Amino acid sequence: MTQRAEHTTVMDRLAIDDLITDYAIAVDDGDWPGYRALFTGDGRADYRSAGGIEGGAGEISAWLRTTLGRFAVRQHLIVNRRIRVVSHDGAPGDTATVRADYLNPMRPAGPAAGPGDEPADPAGPAGPHFTFAGRYDFAARRTPEGWRLTGVVVQEKWRQMPPATG
Repeated sequence: MTQRAEHTTVMDRLAIDDLITDYAIAVDDGDWPGYRALFTGDGRADYRSAGGIEGGAGEISAWLRTTLGRFAVRQHLIVNRRIRVVSHDGAPGDTATVRADYLNPMRPAGPAAGPGDEPADPAGPAGPHFTFAGRYDFAARRTPEGWRLTGVVVQEKWRQMPPATG
């Protein structure tokens, strides 16, 4: 591999890592236009293993807005990122995959929470807390605007929820 190809690969890996970080921030901050902008026009996501839906970025962002709007605090920690840029004859290609683990603690919103983008009082109630964990499989493609997601598959491995009261 030439130095030019190595440099390009490093730059691609950094851009893809930023894409994954932007994904987590958009979800945690409820930035749904920003979330949709991370995907290609034909990009899809699959949250079915976590009790969700599968669909295009627009459909998924609407579902996430409603589902995650119930939580005042959301924090997606996406770690152990294994980035693979597909190469062609030793040169960096225009597609990549990322496999990464996630840990997602969340706290419900207080009673004043609404269905909007912004959760109600972030201080919210002290508990209960929910924690979800698993693995993401991301697929990405180089576009004129930079790297964009073509696919996201969530593989939930475990969850911890507060005990039922009643």
